Amino acid sequence: MRDPSAFLSTEQEALVASGLDWKLHALGGPSAPWCEVDGQRVLMLCSNNYLGLSNHPALKAAATRAIAESGVGSGSVRPIAGNMSVHVELERRLARFKGAEASLTYSSGFATNAGLIPQLVGEGDLVVSDELNHGSIIDGVRLSKAERAVYRHADAADLERVLAEADRRAPAYRRLLVVTDGVFSMDGDIAPLDRIASAAERFGAMVYVDDAHGEGVLGEGGRGIVSHFKLRRERVHVEMGTFSKAFGVVGGHISGSRALVDYAFNRSRTWLLSGSAPPPVAAACLAAIDVLEREPQHVERLWTLTRRFKKAMRELGFDIGSSETPITPIIVGDSHTARSLSDALFREGVFALPIVFPMVARDKARIRTIMNAALTDADLDLAIGAFERCGRALKLL
Repeated sequence: MRDPSAFLSTEQEALVASGLDWKLHALGGPSAPWCEVDGQRVLMLCSNNYLGLSNHPALKAAATRAIAESGVGSGSVRPIAGNMSVHVELERRLARFKGAEASLTYSSGFATNAGLIPQLVGEGDLVVSDELNHGSIIDGVRLSKAERAVYRHADAADLERVLAEADRRAPAYRRLLVVTDGVFSMDGDIAPLDRIASAAERFGAMVYVDDAHGEGVLGEGGRGIVSHFKLRRERVHVEMGTFSKAFGVVGGHISGSRALVDYAFNRSRTWLLSGSAPPPVAAACLAAIDVLEREPQHVERLWTLTRRFKKAMRELGFDIGSSETPITPIIVGDSHTARSLSDALFREGVFALPIVFPMVARDKARIRTIMNAALTDADLDLAIGAFERCGRALKLL
């Protein structure tokens, strides 16, 4: 009898042969500048924990208190019996931090995009998406019944061309939605949100920005890309983000008008049908906002390290693409070469993983590094030295 699942092994073997498979590594402790990975002590250079908050004493203390006061789970989805006071307070504080009328939290960033985008647009509508948008945006768009168009990466002029073509369509689209990442996670470049908002305004389109990698990094005190471009709140209709990166915890969220939030929690199935965040998670997210407001030195330190690392990589001769943020790709081209560089770095005591197709183009494999505000100058010296030695050994320099 033929095994209907035999294709799984065949497909996996093909991924391995092409150097496109993921190999999971296990951390033996917290996400920190120095971690135990697969039993080896290494310098962490690929975590999204930009500000080092996932191990911050204030966040751990807040989580511990929440367990003592409210337990480890909410017991329900929020519309029924899982809407706890800590969730309400988190959303109130997040909205204030973002300068928005209201905010709403989801179980993850992926759940936010997958749950909300299909509710904003449907049949008779058009979504216009940056060609390098994150997979969660792509899946959210696919889940809608809207027509789709793509504009060239970070090219506001091409966005305007697409919107102009849509404007000439008859019959007219019911709604237009422009969706972009704020910071593009593979290249570290920033969307020209000011010009995107201007193009959208000319054609009456909504603007949705996924700022997962901009929060805690861009803008006043890490308030994100809307703050970075000093945009009026009404020009960006949905500012989406996550707590799993610079905030150091987990979860997704949106900020915008009260009408947006009320509509979102009534319509998003990923919100309506997902258990609410455990009390210690929500409390830790609240504490992260406190830290960002009270301790601006973390964001300042992140950028000091970022500028120094980028300068060193350029001077060594590495291709770091168009990065403008603490995400610095070391682009080597071939997936096997990227894996070899990652393995060599690990032997040198630096943990930085390869990013290969389909996350990036087949000829754009890379090591994606991410700075962490908790790194010391000596840590950065070690990382730069390891990249130089490994790059020369592999004849990349």
